[in-house]
Amino acid sequence: MKGSLNLRCIPMRLAAVVLAGSMLAATTSCSTENKGPQVTSTTGSQPNSSESGTGTAESTTPATGSAAGSPSAIPGPGETTGSGENTGASPTAGASASASTGPSPAATAVSWKTYTDPAKTVSFELPQEWIAQSGTPEAGSLAHAVKVEVKDGEGRYIATLQTGLPPVAAVSCPAGQARPYVVISSVPLDVPHSDGPDTIDPRVVFRVVQGYKFFGSYGITNMVAGVDGQSCELRNRVQGPAGKGDISFGDVPAIHAFAADEKVAPAKAFDTLDLAAKYAVHGSEFANVQRMLLSLKVNL
Repeated sequence: MKGSLNLRCIPMRLAAVVLAGSMLAATTSCSTENKGPQVTSTTGSQPNSSESGTGTAESTTPATGSAAGSPSAIPGPGETTGSGENTGASPTAGASASASTGPSPAATAVSWKTYTDPAKTVSFELPQEWIAQSGTPEAGSLAHAVKVEVKDGEGRYIATLQTGLPPVAAVSCPAGQARPYVVISSVPLDVPHSDGPDTIDPRVVFRVVQGYKFFGSYGITNMVAGVDGQSCELRNRVQGPAGKGDISFGDVPAIHAFAADEKVAPAKAFDTLDLAAKYAVHGSEFANVQRMLLSLKVNL
């Protein structure tokens, strides 16, 4: 895969991580006149009229399976295996990993709807009870940029979608500052993007970096993650076509090994790598998030 580096590998599917000794060791709305967001029910029963306070729910249809299917492999950004797929950092001698060829967990939400911004530049599916609210784009964003925040039915933050983001400089990573990371889930995504020496094909990923705990984050990316299974920062960002700005959709814009006095949320913190893997492989929240991210459509 283009833009990938010749790095170390882990098994393609993490259904569970077996801890043998210390983990990773020390090295390791509106209307049809397009005046506001449109929300169309795609599966399930009754529409959710609370969408953005202005959403319009339309015809419902019987529930279907995941829009993205059940991927059978978990390549990850930034590193390659012998088959050309990408993976994350491999655990060191202090830990081992077991692989499973079973499918990813299916999204558990029974009914889904589709959010579309007023200009019809972006759309994505989300569970019927979740809420998508448009917001003011970040300072410096390009004209016609879009920002949408997603919360669950109880108002808890899930993710933010942003388009038209200005390009960012490469991450500075001084010698000795990089931390081990693992790509637990990685699935191809079809969105507009640019190619370059430090890019890969866009993916929906869940990655974990080791600090005083194991910090996890989900999002979309086409940026090479790190070198030799280590990185200072993992960005949830897709470099867009020239002049169109970048695209971000995830819980946080980037993740790193947080210090003890730093706020971690809305990124995730796990006591062990095993718990992080179980969240991605067996967790219903991540299964719904993954379907939502994979359903993203962007028209630039």
